[in-house]
Amino acid sequence: MKNVLLICGSGASSGFMAAAIRKAAKKRKVHLSVKAASESQLDDRINETDYLLIGPHLSYMLAEFQEQTKDKPIKALVIPHTIYGTLNGEKALDLILEMEDISDD
Repeated sequence: MKNVLLICGSGASSGFMAAAIRKAAKKRKVHLSVKAASESQLDDRINETDYLLIGPHLSYMLAEFQEQTKDKPIKALVIPHTIYGTLNGEKALDLILEMEDISDD
């Protein structure tokens, strides 16, 4: 099972997005763990993360996050505002699956 971590400023909005992704994954029978955290918690959770999704309001931090994770096999992506702003779990799950086909894990 792959571990997805969503990062936002305080962890609140990413919590709603994570719930929407979990719901979409369950519906599609995709096995993955989706957790949400504030950007300040990244260091504590980095070793249990395969995919890092970043809220669009933190897109300016992508390079910093990539630098933090460069020695780890973690893929990072900024969630587009059109997906994040509407809490579209289906589209966010599509992004995750596009990062690497994990639907068979």
